[in-house]
Amino acid sequence: MMNLTDFEIGIAGVLLLIVLVLIGVRVFVAAAVTGFLGILALKNFDVAAAISGTIPHSKSVTYPLSVLPLFILIGYLAFYAGLTSRLFEAARRWFGWVPGGLAVSTVFATAGFAAVSGASTATAAVFSRVAIPDMLKNGYDRKLAAGVVAAGGTLASLIPPSAILVVYAIIVEESVGALLLAGFLPGLVSALIYVALIIGMCMWKPSLGRPIGGFTWRQRFASLPGTAPIFIVVIVIFGAMYTGTATPTEAGALGASVVFGFYVYRAIRERAVSEMRGRLTEAIVETAKLTAMIFTLIWGVFLFVRFLGFAGLPSAFAEWVTTLQLPPMVIMICILLAYAVLGMFMDAIGMLILTLPVVYPAVMALGYDSVWFGIIVVKMAEICLITPPIGMNCFVVAGVTRELVDDRGRSLAVPLQDVFRGIGPFFIADVVTVAVLMAFPDIILWLPRTMG
Repeated sequence: MMNLTDFEIGIAGVLLLIVLVLIGVRVFVAAAVTGFLGILALKNFDVAAAISGTIPHSKSVTYPLSVLPLFILIGYLAFYAGLTSRLFEAARRWFGWVPGGLAVSTVFATAGFAAVSGASTATAAVFSRVAIPDMLKNGYDRKLAAGVVAAGGTLASLIPPSAILVVYAIIVEESVGALLLAGFLPGLVSALIYVALIIGMCMWKPSLGRPIGGFTWRQRFASLPGTAPIFIVVIVIFGAMYTGTATPTEAGALGASVVFGFYVYRAIRERAVSEMRGRLTEAIVETAKLTAMIFTLIWGVFLFVRFLGFAGLPSAFAEWVTTLQLPPMVIMICILLAYAVLGMFMDAIGMLILTLPVVYPAVMALGYDSVWFGIIVVKMAEICLITPPIGMNCFVVAGVTRELVDDRGRSLAVPLQDVFRGIGPFFIADVVTVAVLMAFPDIILWLPRTMG
């Protein structure tokens, strides 16, 4: 039998993982199987079995991970409490008069919902039901309507609370609070670039989406009380973390309590306690499902990460990168291009968990800031959510719209190919956003530097 070095076994393991993922094996299974076999080849069965048995516990009992189910629960409670429809109605009354007003309103509404939801796919699913029927009813281009919802949903990856930022913090052992705060301004910048794009497109070609009017100032201000729970939750979570009066987990618990209070208030006010009780059960079940999925992914991938550590791949890659006769920014651009390609075939969280153990040491060796890189790489993960052929948000939008009908019973389904065509301009907008964040790093780092 051929004797392979540890490094060669590590390379073989990476290739095996890629093959398993490409043939459709779930990431956590592919990572766990590859990690176990790799450790078995490098060490022995006893070591592989011992590590496989201890990782699910050791990686689950870390305090920062406890924030994940809380952030996810906030989003589901906000949805079942009807806050999303109120948020969109307020946005359309205030911004519907601009070119592409309903699409602009969708961006602001998704950004607002992102501030209480850490899941991009959930945001895309919610606003597929809320915003797309209204845009199509008002004659908006089908591709634009689907594209803005798919792209707007990605804002949940950056704007806190963000599940993917928590996962990044766990992997690289960075401050969860600093990363969540760092995502706020970049998320806002990304939303504003989307808005500028929509207005420019609709001014150039008004048939894409015309303004809507007919709202008085009184009607606009009357829509604001319905959005109050969103703003209160944002103030509670963001303020607690920024001032240092609460950890991210404590801030998440406070936010969940606030949303739950509004949920109970609505149930009592509308005399729909039994109905809302059923929705509460559904929210808790959905939270448990998504939390279990993320934790399972973390378990499998950390087993693979341990294998990479034994093989010495992270340190070898970092050493190789630092010896390249290229400017650090050129190397960083190459790394981001690699993420763009990899994201075409993998989901965002899985991609980050698999690559960061190798890429992160190299990036730190180049002298970049950990928090800055976290926001940049999560923004790249956002792009992957709308990039074919995987583009999870695009599949969500296409799937949800298949169930929608208008007032006359006609289908509002948007074919998947139209969704992918619709996100084209937003892909370019995301590239511009990444360029802006790389050129002006203080957009990312200012808030974490001033936090309590």
